[in-house]
Amino acid sequence: MQSVRISRRAMLGLLGGAASVPMIGPLVGNNFITQALAQDSSTLTIAYNVDLPTFDPTVGPSAVNPTIQALYQSIFDPYIAQNADLSFKPGLLTKWGWNEDFTKVEMEVREGATWHNGDPVTAEDIVWSLERAGKAETGNPIQFVWAKAGNYKIDGNKITGDVIEFEPTFFKWMAFLTGYVLPKKYYEEVGAEGFEKKPIGSGPYMVDEFQQGAFLRLKANPNYWGGKPAFETVVFKFIPDATSRVAEIESGSADVTLEIPYEEFDRLKEKGFTGYATPISDIAMIFVNDIGPMLDKNVRLAANYAIDKKAIVDRLLRGYGVPIDTLEAPGYAAYDETIKVPYDPELAKKLLADSGFSPENPVKFTIQTTRGFKPKDYEMIQAIVAMWRNVGIDATIEVYEIAKHYELRAADQLAPAAFYNWGNSIGDPSTSTGFTMFGPSPHSVWDGEEITNMIAPLWGERDEAKRIAGYKAVSKRIAEEGAVIPLLQYVQPIVVRPGISLVPQASGMLLPQTVTPAT
Repeated sequence: MQSVRISRRAMLGLLGGAASVPMIGPLVGNNFITQALAQDSSTLTIAYNVDLPTFDPTVGPSAVNPTIQALYQSIFDPYIAQNADLSFKPGLLTKWGWNEDFTKVEMEVREGATWHNGDPVTAEDIVWSLERAGKAETGNPIQFVWAKAGNYKIDGNKITGDVIEFEPTFFKWMAFLTGYVLPKKYYEEVGAEGFEKKPIGSGPYMVDEFQQGAFLRLKANPNYWGGKPAFETVVFKFIPDATSRVAEIESGSADVTLEIPYEEFDRLKEKGFTGYATPISDIAMIFVNDIGPMLDKNVRLAANYAIDKKAIVDRLLRGYGVPIDTLEAPGYAAYDETIKVPYDPELAKKLLADSGFSPENPVKFTIQTTRGFKPKDYEMIQAIVAMWRNVGIDATIEVYEIAKHYELRAADQLAPAAFYNWGNSIGDPSTSTGFTMFGPSPHSVWDGEEITNMIAPLWGERDEAKRIAGYKAVSKRIAEEGAVIPLLQYVQPIVVRPGISLVPQASGMLLPQTVTPAT
């Protein structure tokens, strides 16, 4: 068995900066979306929590932002789709798998799908998209996955390719980050810049107008292979402030919003709005960067033991959350309920005392966090900092935008502690524990050799039971080292106005194609 050996320099090289996003359509004021528009029965207006930095869903740091995927999946189709419960279903591929000895990948392409310009989706589009994703110079942050198959051959709507290095999650990635099919002919005609100005996909909605930092307006694709969606027009209004998103839906200026404070979620339900609170695949966690004080194992463990996760869920999140002790949430393939990191402030004090720290002489470091990106993200960190202060940790809070987090993480320049929500809609341990804790990964800031060496052989492990057991062992070792601080599995709050309904997705994606008039 061969293990993957990737240098951090090589992996960081894949994260070339995303191209700036030019405006599509004329400049208009931010208030162009009026209450009347939100009440138009053919228009769905969504008060969304994050902006769209680039239209290409396969390159740059934004391609691995789970929150943006709902925007991408409105316009583009993944190779393989997912049901609401995360199970897989046909997308632009109707069949996929390996041959018996795992030396070939085999795929069949959906017939009858078309691009937004009317061109047919072909096997050539699939192969071109896979080959492009596998080239380091393209800037796909998951290039090291896509490069593990190649030498594709096309026979009608059937594709075969050689397994260059076995990747157990190769097909799972086809439903996850960067797993989108782009139009070969059109992209080669207009180039990267032209694609940003006028993107086309094969998804349920087509881009109509875009103003970065303000809105994205989409029109229904009447020829979508999955059926025309219910709403003719969808408008995503980019509103990072949670309080403002509440005001949008309460005033009637939006039909749907998400990721709002839970007390507002409960209040709006009492006022007659429909609320959905669904456990999703996202988790709240704190990256531990093994620099400065975090080189001290006692400090890392104390930071873990000092946090009362249940109190955070019960008091701050009003019960909307599931405390976790590893990066594998309930429902993930490698979840192990026997691994526990208990709330034990006295043990935290003892560990800190062993390293010469106390509430009177605290260890000091910075913790970074977003504010309003997820419900109570900043308030959670405030509560954690207060808990830390009681045992002898003096942490200074630094607020940043989520885009800054990706930039710093890719460069291994996060603070000693950094809050983040990790999305893993395929539930595989490689895409949670693997990427966050494998030193050479551009998604990791942990450089410890022991954990990296435990993960390395699992990338190519063909025995699935052995692979999952290996990741459980890694999770146990991480807990023993205090190498990361898992907090909770999110319960996502979504609020819709009376008269419409939606299908919540365990992935956390708010997909407009799943929103319909209530019956």
